[in-house]
Amino acid sequence: MEAAVQQSRTMTYAGWGLSVIVILFLVMDFTMKFMQLPIVISTTEQLGWPASNITTLAVLLLLSTALYAFPKTSVLGAILLTGYLGGAIATHLRIGSALFSHVLFGVYLALFVWGGLYLRDARIRALIPLR
Repeated sequence: MEAAVQQSRTMTYAGWGLSVIVILFLVMDFTMKFMQLPIVISTTEQLGWPASNITTLAVLLLLSTALYAFPKTSVLGAILLTGYLGGAIATHLRIGSALFSHVLFGVYLALFVWGGLYLRDARIRALIPLR
């Protein structure tokens, strides 16, 4: 029985480790957007978005990330982040960005989001059993 508890703790720590990496990255992304750094403005416009949308995107990102960070709302946060990342994937696909470095980056990040949640939340493991 002790081995099962230890494995559970290990999974929880690994899940939080993945989740913290994602949260820190997304908070950094929010900060850069919110500060409206010149690189963010030029990149946003190259992607076909007006610079006037940057603050809205930043706030949506922060709210979704905050929901993901708290255990009681983490599933809702993961769902919202998946939608946000889906928009990023579609945007990069639309303009013909490089597949593995740009288009699929949202997929990689979503795998970290859901992987972290899967490891730290038994409800998600029960919902999506990997056999």
